[in-house]
Amino acid sequence: MISKIEKEFTFQTAIHFQNKFMINLYEMNLIMSINTVDPEDQNTAIERLSYFIGSALEDSIFVEDKEKEVIETYAKAGIKVITVPEEPYDQIIGLILLNKFNSIMENRIVVTDMILGSKLSNLIKFHLNDETASLEFSGKHWWNESSTNTENKKSKKDKIVKLFDKKNDWEELELTWKK
Repeated sequence: MISKIEKEFTFQTAIHFQNKFMINLYEMNLIMSINTVDPEDQNTAIERLSYFIGSALEDSIFVEDKEKEVIETYAKAGIKVITVPEEPYDQIIGLILLNKFNSIMENRIVVTDMILGSKLSNLIKFHLNDETASLEFSGKHWWNESSTNTENKKSKKDKIVKLFDKKNDWEELELTWKK
């Protein structure tokens, strides 16, 4: 049985926009379809979502990925940088986050619709859906990975010998799926 649920989140991040550092408060409402009958998997999916919002998004800064020097400066200052493919407008951030949320919940629960607004946009709210998000921002990017990662991996030309597999970050957080 597929059920719909709704959850609201508020999170504070910064954005780098037009050469300025600005703090922003986001309000987000997610409408989700539950695709699993297993209550443990449902809880794990929501816990993953909450963890990601509280640990990866909160107290970070959204910066357009072309701003290499700016990204380096923030990173050196110890600020969590989240790169986005365009200037960090609410609509772009929302579409990317919608993809990320669906990636980390791995189809146990699917965010079908998002309503996102922020203080800097005078709380104008964007109504976004998963179809638009997956079309606009497909490909191999951090927002399409199921991990807690928020940056695109750089390709390395050097050969690296991997002796041990790093544990999955969800495994370390004890947020894996029921076997």
